[in-house]
Order: sequence, then structure tokens, then C-alpha cells
Amino acid sequence: MLEYFDSLFQGLVAILPLAPAGVKAFTFMLVGIFIGFWVGILPGLGGAATLALMLPFIYQMDPVSAFAFLLGSNAVTATTGDITSVLFGVPGEGTTAATVVDGHAMAKNGEAGRALGAALMSSLIGAVFGAFLLALAIPIVQPLVLAIGAAEFFMLAILGITFVASVSGSNLLKGITAGAFGLILATIGLDPVTSVPRFTFESIIGEGASLFFWDGISLIVVTVGLFAIPEIIDLAVQGTSIAREKVEKIGGVLQGVKDTFRHGWLVLRCSALGAYIGLLPGLGGGAAQWVAYAHAVQSSKDKGRFGKGAVEGVLGPGAANNSKEGGSLIPTVAFGVPGSVSMAILLGAFIIQGITPGPDMLDPEKYLTLTFSFVWLIVLANVITVTVCFLFLGQLVKVTYVKGTYLVPFILLLVFMGGFTEKNDIGDIALVLFFGGLGWLMVQFNWPRPPLLLGIVLGDIAEANFFIASSTYGVSWLLHPGVVVIGLLIAAAVVYSIYQARKQSREGKVVSDVELEIIIRKPVYPPLFALTFAAVFLYVVREGFLGFGVEFPRAAFFPRIIGFIGLALSLAVFANDFYKTFRLRGENVKADANRLVIAQRRALAMISWIFGLFISVWLLGFNLTALLGTFLYLKLGAWERWAISLILALVAWGFFYGIFDLSLHLPVPRGIKWN
Repeated sequence: MLEYFDSLFQGLVAILPLAPAGVKAFTFMLVGIFIGFWVGILPGLGGAATLALMLPFIYQMDPVSAFAFLLGSNAVTATTGDITSVLFGVPGEGTTAATVVDGHAMAKNGEAGRALGAALMSSLIGAVFGAFLLALAIPIVQPLVLAIGAAEFFMLAILGITFVASVSGSNLLKGITAGAFGLILATIGLDPVTSVPRFTFESIIGEGASLFFWDGISLIVVTVGLFAIPEIIDLAVQGTSIAREKVEKIGGVLQGVKDTFRHGWLVLRCSALGAYIGLLPGLGGGAAQWVAYAHAVQSSKDKGRFGKGAVEGVLGPGAANNSKEGGSLIPTVAFGVPGSVSMAILLGAFIIQGITPGPDMLDPEKYLTLTFSFVWLIVLANVITVTVCFLFLGQLVKVTYVKGTYLVPFILLLVFMGGFTEKNDIGDIALVLFFGGLGWLMVQFNWPRPPLLLGIVLGDIAEANFFIASSTYGVSWLLHPGVVVIGLLIAAAVVYSIYQARKQSREGKVVSDVELEIIIRKPVYPPLFALTFAAVFLYVVREGFLGFGVEFPRAAFFPRIIGFIGLALSLAVFANDFYKTFRLRGENVKADANRLVIAQRRALAMISWIFGLFISVWLLGFNLTALLGTFLYLKLGAWERWAISLILALVAWGFFYGIFDLSLHLPVPRGIKWN
């Protein structure tokens, strides 16, 4: 035991600037933090992309310096990604999408500083929790990992979707249907076992173009589209700043810090959830954030606040996002089994350094000091990052009071760039617009978006483990003790949600104001929107039985089941919307008809500008669009003054060209005119 404590101490000394070797490692950590700070803020570039970009630079480094550099850059991306999520409603990376739901709502309420203070402090606590869990769990980690089988993995995936869907309250049916739709979206591409193309639309777009879908649909593309595009349209419609009420004070950031400690037990529970989910190979931060968010909602006495600016909805994901880093390092170091995509890339660093993960990493005579240096690296990197962020938060918060029309083209270009960086394909930007339109319609018709996103996150995990469990145990896997326990939790979540829905119905809280206005003015729209989901599931069932499923029943196994379930759910939603529509036609709605018409016209105008900027990127390229598109939008779309339009257009061009093209040397759309 004394050897472990000595290695823990030596691991700290190895990264502190107390000796020449420590100075070198500390310097590389600072360089990594600087890179990770900005990569986390830029949409679409997450921890995995950071590690992939930095990996070639470690060949000549010693192991401590190499991992200081890599973990320094990776550890801070989730923390700084929260900044973009809160201020602009654009996830800095996929693992900060849950922060958007309540974090950006707080920013619109004038509480951006409070949201950022809560996000950063909970992130720091989560990171420290995960790091010390890594230190404590190394001797006992094997039983924890091996206790979870394929059947339990599948049920955990369904539990996550159900928990998030149950947050929807009276929209439980819509939430579960959206989750099923997300599971279907996750099946697009090559089947992981037989490599059969599924739902790649060869008959519609041609065999050549269908190759684009063989890799599936990017989580970043769906996340940015679902959450960012509706916010951009809403910002344009409102014609205000992001913060519509200027109530933020300097103490707002401090209030967020106080919230973290006031809800300290929630932060610790979500940190534990994030660390354990990080420990389970394959789940990662995408699942951790949503499970933590669902837990924050389920454990709250007032669930109606969530989605409208509840600080607990920021604290939970913030803590889980960072604690999962320490958790995911455990199977990576102990077994060579990556706990996430980032850790899979980190395995490449072990190979480059000539180190084999496994028993050697736990041996005091070999690499245990290096292993414990990982603990201190995660802690120090996050302490430094959060400290720097707090120094500049007062300035960052002011962005939410800038006139919305000034920000719209910048945010939209960030969205385009975030979508493009995943595959460097213009088709991904088109998908961003598709999911942006879907997200906007879901907002209009009061459909929850998080379950759809979580369905995509957990889709591959659910399908693979469902097939393994069914092939190995038949139907008897349903009787496994772990499966039964998780099944009871799912049932409890559904029953509780139904109880809450009935309670809201008795209180008269049947639908949102927006949905009620739509029902009164356009009663046919809500049922028709539900039927579009039914049509998608019907297409899935048709392909599963009469399309590729004829020759490849294995590849159609999971889509058939989800297709039938989704079809039944969407038809139930249609019937419910149909009934609700005509039941509420006689309600007296206090709505300004003229205001609604103006809002609709502004929304359609903004949608036209978004589509027009996409065409410009496709034809002229990204850099030229940043200049011309920004100027034309500001001058002709927002009717700003010539001087302001020209200055902001030059700023947009300088920012995107300087950051993406010159500094990071990232591929940007060049446009067919220049190809």
C-alpha cells in the first residue's frame, strides 16, 4: 500500500514545475489546455478530434510529457464546450448538448453568468471526482466492468431513453416516439456485423450519392441541427438579444457557484453517474450527460422548471461530462479496453510510446507512477481551465446582450462549420439544415428533442447488445436479475410520468401556449406532424420485410422491432393529437393575430436566409460566404447601417479565415466554383 501512495506522490511531482522534467511536462500540459480551450468552444470539434489532431506531435516526447499534452487538451473540451452551449445554444461538442436545454434557456432569461458559473464549478467538481475515482478504483475495477452483460447493456440504453422521455411530462408518448426515431436514425449506414447498407436511399438518390450515408449520420450534425437552428430562427423572430431580460448582474456568476454547493448532493450523484457510465466501455459522455440530466429532473420536486432555465439542468450534465473522463480512463488503462472514442484514440498514444495498457500500468516497478500522473493531470488541467474561464466570464456574458441580428450570421456560420468538420462533406451541412427544420417543427408542435438525440447516441449500443443477448440466451435474458431490476426502473419512470401528466391535466396544464395557438389557428397541423413519424416507421417496416430484409434478415432484425414499436407509438400520438385538437378548438386563447402573422413571416424569412447561405457556401465556398453572406444578411435581411454591415462582414471573414483556415488548417467548403 505504501508503494501506491509513493507512486501517487511521484505522479504529482512528475507534472509540477519543480524539476526540469516536471517543467517540461507542465509546459506541454499548458499548451494542450490552450488548444483544448479553443477547440471546445468551436462547435463540432470535441475531445476526440483534439486528440486525433495532436497525436502526431508526441513521437519525440517522453511518456509523461506526451500524456500531459494529450490529457491537458482533452480534459478541458467538455468544460469550455459548455460556454458555447450556454451562450449561443450551439453545443461546443456532442457531450455538451444536454447543457443547451436549460443553460441556454437561462441565458435567454438574462442569467447567462449564473448558468456559466454553475456549469464551470460543477465541471470542476465532476473532474476532480472522476480523477480521484480513477485513483481509488484501479485495484477493484475488474468486477465492476465484468458485472455488466449484453442484456443489461441493452436495458440500460432503453432506461436512458425512457428516463429522458419521461421528463416530457404530458408528452411522454411523444418523448418515447422521438427516442424510437433516434434509434432508427442510428441504424442508417452499414450494419456493424454483415456490412449491409441500411436506409441509404439508393433508389431515391442513386447508388453513388448513397455512399454518403454508409458511415451513418453524425451525432454532431444532429445535435447542432436540432438545437442550434431553432434558436437562430427564434432569435431572428424575437428581434432581441439572446438575453431578453437584462437582469444579469456581476454576482450572477457567483450565484451559479453557490448553486453548485447548494445542490452539492445532486452534483456528487451526477458525478458518480458520469464516472460509472464512463467506466462502461462504449457508452461515453453522450450517454452520461443525458442520464445525469434525466436524474436531475427525476429527483426534482418541480419538474416543470426544466427546459425553461432550471439550474439543476446545468449542474447535472456539467458534473457528469467531466467525471466520465476519469471513469473512461479506468478500463483503458487497466484492460486496454477504451471507455470512449477519445480513449480509443488515446490507446494510439500508448502504442506510439511503446506502452501496453494492462498489468504494467498498475505495477509500481513499471508505469504506476505514470498512471497516477493521469489523475493529477485531469485535476490540474480543469483547475487551470476553470480559473481562466472565471477571469473572463464577465466579458463573455456581455455577448448575450449584443443585438441578435449582429450574432445571427456568426452563429449560423459556426453551425455550418460545426457540421462540416465531422466528415468534411457539404452533405453534412445539408443534414444540419434538415435536422434544424425538424427541430424547429418539434418545438412548434411541442415534441421533446432530447430523447431523439439520446436514441442516436445509444442506438448502436442498444442494437449490438440486443442481438448478442437474443442470440446467446434467446428470450431467457429477460429473466436476468439485472434486466428485471432495470425493467422495474423503466416501468416506474413511465408510471410516474403518467401520474404527473394526469396531475397537470387536472390543473389545466394540458398544452403549451405555442401549441394551443397552433391548434386554434391550424388544427390539422399537429396530427399531420405525428403522421410524418408514422410514415417514417412504416417505411422502416417495409424495408425490413420487403427491402434489404429479404436477403439479410440479420441486418433487419433490430429495425423491424423498433419500426413496429415506433409505428404503434406514432399512431397513438396521432390519435391523441387528433382528440386534443378538436377538444381544445373551443378554448379562448389570448393571442394577438397580427403578432402571430408577423412572427410567422419573420420565421419564413429567416429560414430563406439560412437556405440561401447554404447555397452560397455550396457555390462560392465558406470564406467568401463569411464575407458576402454576412454583409447581405445584415444589410438586406436585418436592415442594418452600411458601416455596421461592412465592419461585421469583415470581422466574420477575418475570424473564420484566420481561425479555421490559417491557424488550424482545417478543411473548409471551397465551393464548386473553385473546385
